Amino acid sequence: MAEHDPKDHKRYVFLVDGKKFDTEKSSLTGAEIKAIAAVTPTYQLMLEEPGDDPDKAIADSEGVAMKEGMHFYVVPPATFGWR
Repeated sequence: MAEHDPKDHKRYVFLVDGKKFDTEKSSLTGAEIKAIAAVTPTYQLMLEEPGDDPDKAIADSEGVAMKEGMHFYVVPPATFGWR
């Protein structure tokens, strides 16, 4: 029986709110990223873009091609008006 070679599966390490997570999938949806990071589903997932590029909102159904070291953060839903 052949031994398992850890190089058989690529792992993608990414951060959500500064916490490290990883996946073997080369693409994840916004909802999958939030589920892996145990983020409240109603929060908005944001992808930090390099340099002065504006950060990108990631919809729950949007696919993201995973790259090593991607940084995401979450934003609670906005509350408008008075109680």
